[in-house]
Amino acid sequence: MSKLDNYSPSSQEKLTVLQKYANVEQDLDKNETLFTSGDVVHSFYVVLLGKMMLHKPTADGREFTIRICKQGDIIGEPHFLTTPTKHLLHATAIEKSKVITISIEKLPELFFNENKFMLYLIQDVSKNAIRDQMKLRDLVMYGKKGALYATLIRLSNSYGQTKETGILINTPLTNQDLANFCGTSRESINRLLSDLRKNNIISIENNKILIHHLAYLKATIHCEECPIDICTIH
Repeated sequence: MSKLDNYSPSSQEKLTVLQKYANVEQDLDKNETLFTSGDVVHSFYVVLLGKMMLHKPTADGREFTIRICKQGDIIGEPHFLTTPTKHLLHATAIEKSKVITISIEKLPELFFNENKFMLYLIQDVSKNAIRDQMKLRDLVMYGKKGALYATLIRLSNSYGQTKETGILINTPLTNQDLANFCGTSRESINRLLSDLRKNNIISIENNKILIHHLAYLKATIHCEECPIDICTIH
């Protein structure tokens, strides 16, 4: 086992390292955009406070939520091995947030001074890429139903609390939120959730979902039982 396998800094430890190289801190109000797809990449960002959403508008005007980023997460993954390109996604605050900005010109200094940390950071960015690819795979291979079931599984890994009757996703979610995670319409999600409720697979109270039969969801999409640090909504 390599030393890197045992190196897993906390969010605060990551922030302590990265803040040494920060150019500026930026406050964002809820629904304020940090960058949009097509913007030239000059910097990357780290969430200091709050939560940020990485998303992509679809051709028919819907939103496809790729990932929710929390404290310590990287936004606009730095281009470690390529020249600056353009952002592929939008980044929007889903609550009042603060980010630190680090110019990509700081990357050589980061590599030189924080080589162990940078190896961890590359690994972390690679995991994000795998998560994003898996979300797209679920949508392409299993359609709207598979995208919803996979989203519920990821939400259970991210926010799940074990109860006597199942796993509570302990964060409020609207059907539009779920539709955005699945890249589909709210009407489609309404129908799919209704079917799950009729079959007692889930129940919903106060916009929180209780999954009664997680195994059913996993079996339907032929879940590969990926590590939880990969199978999350973050």
